[in-house]
Parts: sequence; structure tokens; C-alpha cells
Amino acid sequence: MSKTIQMPALSPTMEEGTLAKWLVKEGDSVSSGDLLAEIETDKATMEFEAVDEGIVAKIMIAEGTEGVKVGTVIAILAEEGEDVAETAKGGGKAETAPAPKAKSAPAPKAETAPAAPASKGDQAPAKQDDGRIKVSPLARRLAQEKGLDLASVSGSGPNGRIVKADLEGAKPGTAAPRPAAAAPATSAPKAAAAPAEVMDFGIPHEVVKLSNMRKVIARRLTESKQQVPHIYLTVDIRLDKLLKLRTELNDGLAARGVKLSVNDLLIKALGTALVAVPECNVQFAGDQMLKFQRADISVAVSIPGGLITPIITAADSKGVAAISTAMKDLAGRAKEGKLKPEEYQGGTASLSNMGMFGIKQFEAVINPPQAMIMAIGAGEKRPYVIDDSLQMATIMTATGSFDHRAIDGADGARLMQAFKQLVENPLGMLA
Repeated sequence: MSKTIQMPALSPTMEEGTLAKWLVKEGDSVSSGDLLAEIETDKATMEFEAVDEGIVAKIMIAEGTEGVKVGTVIAILAEEGEDVAETAKGGGKAETAPAPKAKSAPAPKAETAPAAPASKGDQAPAKQDDGRIKVSPLARRLAQEKGLDLASVSGSGPNGRIVKADLEGAKPGTAAPRPAAAAPATSAPKAAAAPAEVMDFGIPHEVVKLSNMRKVIARRLTESKQQVPHIYLTVDIRLDKLLKLRTELNDGLAARGVKLSVNDLLIKALGTALVAVPECNVQFAGDQMLKFQRADISVAVSIPGGLITPIITAADSKGVAAISTAMKDLAGRAKEGKLKPEEYQGGTASLSNMGMFGIKQFEAVINPPQAMIMAIGAGEKRPYVIDDSLQMATIMTATGSFDHRAIDGADGARLMQAFKQLVENPLGMLA
């Protein structure tokens, strides 16, 4: 019996994705493990593979289609010996196939043009029925960086979608104005209207469609602030000993090609502090609490179009050199969209460092379902009382955000105290 293949949920937060590219065509025979397509999720571009054998009878969703909901039938698979034409006519009546297995893939693959693109003379600007320009996330970012006018660019990707290769030779220009979206036929509350349609006040602007990543960030952080009672605890921490130790460790690690950052040592300090104060290494789960046996630290990394939090597992027991090596690898692949789901999903607590931007202090929003996040400010020279005398010292301000449903203020204070002590006396976390 024929089976339907549905858009899989490639992460717990995924609600929809972009079917970036089909790796098979109608009539192809596939076996279990064969790659079927590439899907752009809110975090990365993923390949997924078949779990059944058969023939691709019909592709239901064209490549390049954005906003495909999880569970949508994207293709029909016929069994060997079955009439492929009849199966294709059956549409979505076929038996549902198991969700294909997700596999990480480099984001740039989604930018590859078809093997036989239409000639430039036959191409037209890539516009959807509603007037929006169809363009891949990478091409859109590159166009913004170069100041290119996408309205004048012809797309060679699926369904006329503009991809990276189409930007070569394009000239900078002012983006063409886009028509305002037509009002819906049925009346709707004013609050439901897009701000750009009702509050632009005649100011020149561009309407930018939210990426899947930005939609998920907006939804999850809104839920966090609405549903999680945050409590904030702040301490000032001397960095002088940690900076000195970092210099000495880097001298010894130079031969191994390892160079520690301050952030690497702070990850280690937070992991060690969480194990020392296990009441904060928890997760609120309705009528129960999860208490974790190790500290997996999610580290905020800024990437084009959003934020992702690759995880340093067992940060409490890893050496600082191992943390540094892992962090550089994870951060690099995060910016290329090559992380595997298990490398950014999970974690028992988070660390967000904005010190490199000169931010002195901030309060971070908890990343659910975690129960705490540590916000790190810039280290700077400040007057500081040392041994009852006012001296100059390198001071860093750290603020912990805690889920008050799971963590009492006193326990949060103990964690901040433990973190401060480890940073000010860093040999303690290397023992």
C-alpha cells in the first residue's frame, strides 16, 4: 500500500519549515536511508532520509515552498509493483509513512541552483502572488549587506526563488517600494493587524518577513516573560586573578593550539557552581521538578537573523581546554547552520555574555524550559574596596535570572555567591 511522507518536526520547537530542495524526483526509487530533501528549520538546514522503500509517486509540495506546517503531506511513496500513476491520483489517501530521520546538513546546500536553470533571458523577478519577493535567507542577508535591489534580480532557484548565485553582478540600488497588503474581507480586531500596516505614520519603511528562527524566538521569549516569574540577582566580581590565570594557561597551551577566552573560564565556573548548588540545576515541570546530575551549559551565540545556544555538555567536569575547543567548534558551525539538533537542544542552564559589546550590565530572559540564565557584563577598571582600602580593579557585573517557581531567592543567592568565589579564586574550579 502506498504511503504519505509528511513534513517532520526536526526540533521540539519546530512548527513549520521551508522545503528548500528535493533530492529526488517523481519516479525515483528510494531505499531506507536515502536522502529525500533539505528542509530549512528555525535553526539550521537539515537533510532527512527515507525509512521505507518504494517509488516517489507524487511530490505534493514544491521545493522552495516556505511555511510548510509540520505534518503536511509533502510526497507520496508507492510500493514496488504498485501502479505509480494510480497512486499519484490517490493524493493524500495513502497510508502515513513514519517520520523520516533528520540529519544535519550545511546551510549553503540550500543555495545550490538546479542542474539546468532557465536562461537569464527567460527569467522573471521572483515574486509570489502577494507581491513578496521569493528569496533564500542567505541571499536576503547578502543582498542587505551589499545594498542590492532584490526587485531587479531574476531568480534561478526553485519556482524562481532568488539564491546566492543570482546576486553575482547585481548592482546596488534602492529597494523598490512594496504595495501594502490588501485588507482582509472579514473584519478583525485592530490588535491583530500588523504594526507596519496601521502604525507607519507615513514614514518610509520596508516590510521584512519574519524568518522561522525569529518567529520561534519571539514566541518562546514572549511565553517565558508571560509564564515564568523571573527573579534577578546581581553581583560584582573581580576578574584580576582569572585574567592572570588565563594568561598563564594560554602560555602553556600555545603548543597545543588552544587559546582560552574569558568566556571559556566563565562556562567552567557556572558549571562548577551549579553542581555545588544543585538546587539551581533544576527544571520546573508542572507538578514535579527535574534535578540534574550534571551541568550542561547552553551558551548564547549570535548568528545572522537570530540567536542559537549550542551546549557544552558536562561543563562541570570538562577541562577548560576541552571547553575552549568545543566552544570554538560549536560557535563556528552554528554560524554556518551546521549544528545537529542535539547540539543546541537541551541544556540545564544558560550563559549569555555581552561584555564584548561593552555592555556593563543586563538582565537576560530565561530560555524555557531551563530555570536560570547568567548574564555577563564587560570587565572594566573600577574603584573597588580591597583590604579596607579603595583601589583600582577589573570588575565584571553578573546577573542571574531565576525561575522563581523552581528556585528560591536564597538558593539563587547561594549560586551567585559560589560563581563569584570561583571566578575570583579560579584555581578552585581547576582542582
